[in-house]
Amino acid sequence: MVEVILRAVRVDVGSSTPLLLLEELGGDRVLPIFIGAPEATAIAYALQGVETPRPMSHDLLGHVITALGGRLFAAEITSLVDNTYYANLRILRDHTEIVVSSRPSDAVALALRVKAPILVSDELMAEQGRVMHLDDVDEGDEDDTSGEESSEAELVAELREFLDTIRPEDFNQ
Repeated sequence: MVEVILRAVRVDVGSSTPLLLLEELGGDRVLPIFIGAPEATAIAYALQGVETPRPMSHDLLGHVITALGGRLFAAEITSLVDNTYYANLRILRDHTEIVVSSRPSDAVALALRVKAPILVSDELMAEQGRVMHLDDVDEGDEDDTSGEESSEAELVAELREFLDTIRPEDFNQ
């Protein structure tokens, strides 16, 4: 498995679809994954540390795992079948590993909330990973919080614009 970080969430100009950019740690490959608008919003909230008055679905799932004595120790993006990505949540409870199938967007959103690592299978990264120089979409250095806040604010503004322009009939395509 290759550990990755969520480098950016962007909206693809051609399709107006949100896109995750998962960059391998210590490397230059990026795995791009198209996701839905609600999932992109949930991920943006997690990136910004937005506290909602009531738990969102991913917060709820994290609380349920903890309440049942478990801990998410990894979110794994495992394969691509017929243009659909698959992922697993790896949960540890009472010294037993539990693997739960998940959509990659949900796995990433949950991992961000509970600060679990995000992993991509070696084969998937070799087949689908792209060498990209992400300087243009840099979320800022970890030590430069002003750059992160600026990039995250731009991301939220971009997602809000997308959500303001999308119509129900766009989902029937």
